[in-house]
Amino acid sequence: MALTNSKKFDQQKNEKILLVDDDPSLLRLLGIRLSAAGYQIESANSAKMALGILETFHPQLVISDLRMEGMDGMALFEKIRQQQPNLPVIIMTAHGTIPDAISATKQGVFSFLTKPFESQELLSTVQEAIRLQPQNSTHNTDKKADLWRKKIISRSAVMSSLLQQTYQVAQSDFSLLIHSPSGTGKELLAKAIHLASKRHQKKFTAINCAAIPEQLLESELFGHCKGAFTGADKNHQGLFQSTDGGTLFLDEIGDMPMSFQVKLLRALQEKEVRPVGSTQSVKVDVRIIAATHKNLQQAIIDKSFREDLYYRLNVVELTLPALSERREDIPLLAQHFLTVAIKSTTHKINGFSQAAMEILIRAEWPGNIRQLQNVVEQCVALSTEPLISESLINNALRNESAQLPSFQEAREQFERDYLAKLLKTTEGNVSQAAKIAQRNRTEFYKLLKKHHLNAESFRVDNNIPSQA
Repeated sequence: MALTNSKKFDQQKNEKILLVDDDPSLLRLLGIRLSAAGYQIESANSAKMALGILETFHPQLVISDLRMEGMDGMALFEKIRQQQPNLPVIIMTAHGTIPDAISATKQGVFSFLTKPFESQELLSTVQEAIRLQPQNSTHNTDKKADLWRKKIISRSAVMSSLLQQTYQVAQSDFSLLIHSPSGTGKELLAKAIHLASKRHQKKFTAINCAAIPEQLLESELFGHCKGAFTGADKNHQGLFQSTDGGTLFLDEIGDMPMSFQVKLLRALQEKEVRPVGSTQSVKVDVRIIAATHKNLQQAIIDKSFREDLYYRLNVVELTLPALSERREDIPLLAQHFLTVAIKSTTHKINGFSQAAMEILIRAEWPGNIRQLQNVVEQCVALSTEPLISESLINNALRNESAQLPSFQEAREQFERDYLAKLLKTTEGNVSQAAKIAQRNRTEFYKLLKKHHLNAESFRVDNNIPSQA
């Protein structure tokens, strides 16, 4: 099945499949078909034998007959779900047991195959099960590497490449700049860098530069002395000092006020800070990891970010991909958020329906991983069935798109609407519109250009030039 706006996943055909059936001939035939397709196969002639094989074989998929002597396919599925809830199971069934198979899919079985089935149907279902279901990443098998990146949930090639680069740069002590859209996990990557570095036993501190008022930012980072300003009733150690020897993560560095940027630059160059109200500087040893969703090179052109600070921070730049660029990770992330969310509910939820997972993989995700988490949490809160359905996902996505815009989006929308209303009121008279807005004409023209508004289009008679 094709995916919208994404490449088909590369199947390396080294996945392991466990086949379970008490019919030796069918078991042998399935093994031949799947082995020929490149899969690693283990076979079990009973559910009990299959449970033993699971302990050492670690398959990515189990295919089991529904009707077997002793423990049947559904009982085996229940055992597997208790031990490995993310492991997909396909049930094979005869025509007479189709209703049982349909019921099984509602309980969390990935799919069912009605015997006899064609080879292509078998292979397509197998490929879908492996593609759609969350499995542990096969990347970064080194245990030491897994330790630093264990909270980064991924199996995609693009993230594997990024993590290899991340581990390499973490071994140095250079400043880093992480650039990515909002909601992609910049702080998580910064923590991973810290854990992989020689500073891992020291403190990791994160601060959102956009969330701290300008007048408090210097005190928060550099500290202050008692009596330095109203309310400073005792000495305060800033984050640079409290993180000495460790890693300081400056999130949304692009929103840092220009007036403070020169002070930060000086602290980075001199490796010392001066608390507010003090006459003495204090030596500090911290590694700086900065992050932003903004285009800092454009900000330099716009005179909102210092070029010298940019090059001080951007010794090495890492770019986190948007969620739409790593769709292979969506099943894994969705299952993780589901596992976390169901701890807050008493309702039993086993997973996502196949159709629901398809929607998750195809969605645009402008809010990236943060949006995916919100959608899963909404679905858990509203679900009344063992599987999260297609309709629940669709409704949650619509609810997400209807949420309030970000502050920046709202401000830009207000500016655009306000300027358009001014031009309409003054019939395209820029001088009059600028006067009402209490802005000079040069600045007003810049605002019009920013929002792609043409004063001439607001003239009642377009043949008469607007006054400027």
